[in-house]
Amino acid sequence: MVFFYHLENTYFSAIKCKFIYNIDHMLALLSSMPFESDYLLAGLKNVRTTEIAGKIVHSGKLSGNDIIIMNTGIGKINAAHSATCLFEHYSLKKIVNIGVGGAYPGSGLNNGDIAIASKEIYGDDGVIDEKGWMSLKEIGIPLVESGGEKYFNEYPVCAVRAIRESPLHVKTGNFVTVSAVSGTQQRAKELEKRFNAICENMEGAAIAHVCAIYNIPMLEIRGISNIAGERDKRKWNMQQASENCQKFVLDFFGDM
Repeated sequence: MVFFYHLENTYFSAIKCKFIYNIDHMLALLSSMPFESDYLLAGLKNVRTTEIAGKIVHSGKLSGNDIIIMNTGIGKINAAHSATCLFEHYSLKKIVNIGVGGAYPGSGLNNGDIAIASKEIYGDDGVIDEKGWMSLKEIGIPLVESGGEKYFNEYPVCAVRAIRESPLHVKTGNFVTVSAVSGTQQRAKELEKRFNAICENMEGAAIAHVCAIYNIPMLEIRGISNIAGERDKRKWNMQQASENCQKFVLDFFGDM
């Protein structure tokens, strides 16, 4: 199966992000946990391993492309720290955040499907008062000012348009990054509606945040492991989600 993708970065008007059968610069693949990148790591050639700030970095060739693979650890701080370490030690042109995520109930996604971010959003940051939640923009506190732009809860990522269909069900939409994952249907539906989102995770917005600071494009691809709000782990499938995500990414690079 041949895949052809066209990615247009929505960062700043001066930047374009295009992957059309050719990648000219080193890419970093970031996942929170080893099981989310082990399949890709097994395919990495000419591997060089180093340690930065206590974290292991693998670099090498993947389908002819110069690739870095790093596990960030779970959560926003670990993700932001890892991305910053890479930017300070390598000349990176793009970051691809991969892993598993929970699909919102109305997204139309199921276990094993692929979700691709069109935007990353901090779902927790802001203020909650007697009237409800208010975003950082509503209270006038930007987290990043870069390139003449102010960034509050929302961060741009590379948008993706698939020209040829994948054998997997693939959907693009807004992602929400949370510190506390949705443990009830009420919470999941609340975030889904508030942000018009399809998926939640615990790292993506933090990586997009750092990418905005360094003015570097980011792409985020996740395999769906569960429906957000469903805490019955017997209905989860982390392994299938991880494997599907990595195979999708490998096909994405492999035919370039």
